[in-house]
Amino acid sequence: MPEPLALHVHRAELAGPVGPVVEVALRIPSDVAHVEAAVELLVRHCLEPVGPARRTAFRFRVAVAEALANAIVCGNRADPALAVAVRAECHPAELRVHVTDDGTGFDPAAVPDPIGTDDLERACGRGLFLIRNLSDSVEFSPRGNSLCMTFRLP
Repeated sequence: MPEPLALHVHRAELAGPVGPVVEVALRIPSDVAHVEAAVELLVRHCLEPVGPARRTAFRFRVAVAEALANAIVCGNRADPALAVAVRAECHPAELRVHVTDDGTGFDPAAVPDPIGTDDLERACGRGLFLIRNLSDSVEFSPRGNSLCMTFRLP
């Protein structure tokens, strides 16, 4: 059993162009055993105050969990000396979640579509497929070690 998760959360209320913005920042050890606790922490600080639709909360939970798992396993190669940085911007009309690993990065365009006939049995690319289809938009850093998912709030 992994040691209990001890996260350092920075929560700041900032003035935004269309209302207050809450920013939540945390670092997660490179251990997938901590993904669920990190997702629940983000839900508590970002989603519960605005009470989004159940569909939005589901999409948020799954996409963020996949992004964290990919960053830990693929980006950081589960190296316990590395961590994953998460920054969530909670705007009145949308949530933006930035996930950054300490790895070398990758080219998201080079990841094959996992629902193609030849790739159905491969595990590679399924997390990225879910992230792209569950978030309203996703952008990758040029280096490929960071992504930003956006979720519009109803």
